[in-house]
Amino acid sequence: MGQAKPVLVPDVSQRDIEIKYSFTGAELLLFGAILYPGGRLPAGNDRTEIAIVLKGPAQSIVIREKEKVAGIWINAEALRYRSAPSFYAIASSRPIDQLVDARTRAIYELGLDSLQLSPVSTAPSAVQNRFTRGLVEQRRRTGLFVEAPGAVEITDNVLYRARLTIPARVPTGRFTAETFLIRDGRVLAAAVRDIDVRKTGFERFVTRAADRHAILYGLSAVALSALLGWGAGRFARRT
Repeated sequence: MGQAKPVLVPDVSQRDIEIKYSFTGAELLLFGAILYPGGRLPAGNDRTEIAIVLKGPAQSIVIREKEKVAGIWINAEALRYRSAPSFYAIASSRPIDQLVDARTRAIYELGLDSLQLSPVSTAPSAVQNRFTRGLVEQRRRTGLFVEAPGAVEITDNVLYRARLTIPARVPTGRFTAETFLIRDGRVLAAAVRDIDVRKTGFERFVTRAADRHAILYGLSAVALSALLGWGAGRFARRT
C-alpha cells in the first residue's frame, strides 16, 4: 500500500535568506513535482490539489487588549500563548476549506482558523477565542500571517509552483516549507524543506551582542545615547 502512494519532490528558490540593513523583504518560489506509482496519472475525475504551508519558528507571546478609560486607551486583559508561529503563510490551488474538511485542517494546521496556538489560560473559551481572533488579525495586518488561495499553479497534474512573500519584519530562525498533496478530500503525501532566515553584517553583530553580553550591551547603549545627547546640546548652543 505504501508503494501505491504518490511522492512529493519539493524545493524552494532560496534555502538561506540573509537580512541586511537594506532588507525590504523577499519573494520565495516554492515548486516541485509529483511522482506517481509507475509513472501513471491517477484515473478518475478528482483533481490533484496542492497546499503549501510556510511556517516560522514557534514563540511564546502575550496579547493585550486595550480599553478606553476616561478618554485614555490603557492595557486591560491579557492572554499568553505558549507556542505560536512567528510567521505563517499558506498557499493552495483552491481555497483550503474546499479541499479538506475541518478535522483534516486541524490535524495539519491548514489555514489560519486551524492553527494550534496553545493559550496558557483558564479563561472561558469565548474569551480565548476573542484573543485568538485578535492575534490572527494583528499578524495578518503586519503581513506575518498570510492566506493565498489559488496561488499554487499545477501543470499536467505533475508540476506545481507558488510564490510567497517574506516581509521585511520577518523574524529570524529555521523556517519550514511543508507541501501537502490532496486528492478526494484526503492528504495523500507530504514533504518538508527547511529555510534559514538569519541576520548578517552589523545587524547580526548587534543581535549577538544583545544576546551574549546583555549588561555590556545595555551600558553601551546608554553611554551612546548620553554622548549623542551631549553632542546635540553642544551643537544647538553653537548655532
